[in-house]
Amino acid sequence: MTVTTVTTRSALLERFTPVFDRIAAGAVEREQHRTLPHEQVRWLADAGFTAVTVPVAAGGAGASATDLFALLIRLAEADSNLPQLLRAHFSFVEELILEPDVIRRDEWFTRVAAGEVFGNASHERSTAAVGSLSTHIVPDGDGWRLHGEKHYSTGTIFADWTTVTALTPDGHTAGITVRVDDPGVEVRDDWNGFGQRLTGSGTTRFDGVRVELWQLRPERAERRTVLPAFLQTVLLASLAGVGAAAARDGAEFVRSRTRHYQHAAGATAATDPLVQSVVGRLAVDAVAAEALVLNTAAAIDAAHNAIVDAGTGPEVDALIDAAELRTIAVQGTVVDAVLRATTTLFEVGGASATDRNRALDRHWRNARTLSSHNPVVFQQRVIGDHLINGAPLTYFWATGETQPQH
Repeated sequence: MTVTTVTTRSALLERFTPVFDRIAAGAVEREQHRTLPHEQVRWLADAGFTAVTVPVAAGGAGASATDLFALLIRLAEADSNLPQLLRAHFSFVEELILEPDVIRRDEWFTRVAAGEVFGNASHERSTAAVGSLSTHIVPDGDGWRLHGEKHYSTGTIFADWTTVTALTPDGHTAGITVRVDDPGVEVRDDWNGFGQRLTGSGTTRFDGVRVELWQLRPERAERRTVLPAFLQTVLLASLAGVGAAAARDGAEFVRSRTRHYQHAAGATAATDPLVQSVVGRLAVDAVAAEALVLNTAAAIDAAHNAIVDAGTGPEVDALIDAAELRTIAVQGTVVDAVLRATTTLFEVGGASATDRNRALDRHWRNARTLSSHNPVVFQQRVIGDHLINGAPLTYFWATGETQPQH
């Protein structure tokens, strides 16, 4: 049966906007003091936001992907760190919805509905070959022990659970979900990027962490899935929210500005048509980015519903391909629009716009950091190869060092 939206988007926005506003109120102070948003994540969980896509029968709001991404844009406008650090959480829920044979699936839904949060520990930074993993499990009685180290484990420091990719003894890849407070799990706050500084995207170590059968989810690399498009669109929604925040802060800066230039076209900044045009351009880029994200979300919804209804088949594969292609095509335009807006923002005033107390620079730093994921230049090559030569879309990305040829 197709998952339907039980609560309207307007009702969801009305429900969560007070929480978003509360988060926005402290965003600059958190940025200035590098205060990780542990409390703000808990506000969202307690309000039911982290369970918004969980089916109604399992205790959630049953929101669609389009509804979720519309909400994430508003959350990112309040603080762009929050959608990114929850990316793995919402992907985990999406996987549960799309994979009815996941062990203890109903129990996982119940946990999410109760406010438990899930993080990510998939990426490794080592000299291993592209696509290979050093994180692995070894047999231990009727279970296993997990060993390894992950980097860029976004969201894990705020989470109750983290999802780990690891090699099994027979050389296959599995998704493993372990509690963050399990013995042998060490989470470090060592993310050192100049943007998205509060996502907790640091290192997680696993030293003999006990794993039971119910904590494993075998990877299905041979099957097309809409999850890569879903994951990328969380980043695009975060970017669109940054654009909206830049437009908001640009207008607010001009409204509060009392000093102006003698050669300006208006008596005040607020009445200067050139400054008004700058703020208008900020809004244009923000609106365009949001529209593109929601357009992509609609394609993801179509693929999602087809998978839930039919599972697999040529028509389902075609919708998954369409969602993936739409997502990576839109990515470049959203990145361009938001990077342009977060730079143009500083044309609304003079040196006072660079005052560190305003922290307007965080918008460009956050946008540039978000844009660095799955770089556009590689995505555009994939599109070109697909359209010219019929090459398959990439879907999952892996990193590592290129091994010498022998």
